[in-house]
Amino acid sequence: MNPRFLPLISQLEMEEMIAVKQKLHGLSDSQQEQFLGIYLARRRDTLLILLCTLMGFVGFAGVQRLVTNRIGLGLLYFFTGGLLLIGTIVDLVKYKKIALKYNLNVLKETSALIGNWQH
Repeated sequence: MNPRFLPLISQLEMEEMIAVKQKLHGLSDSQQEQFLGIYLARRRDTLLILLCTLMGFVGFAGVQRLVTNRIGLGLLYFFTGGLLLIGTIVDLVKYKKIALKYNLNVLKETSALIGNWQH
């Protein structure tokens, strides 16, 4: 991995950073730059997920699910008040897992996209 990309991935959670480094291994510098540009633009920060989850306590439940492309669950939360706030409280406890799951999915999609460009 090119050392000039380290500041870009230093902001990531540890498990996410390890997965990104594994995906970057074997790519050229230009491919690494393209990969990181796409991935970092599409990933969701854990703080964003936390703030979106907290919005559920003031009447906008499900936003955390909508921003992580869980549209059906987001609408269910919205129309049921976060499943009577129980789902919102559960999501508040596991907001880091929600962000990590989404980001790892984006990582796979980005890797497939870069892989298709190589061929």
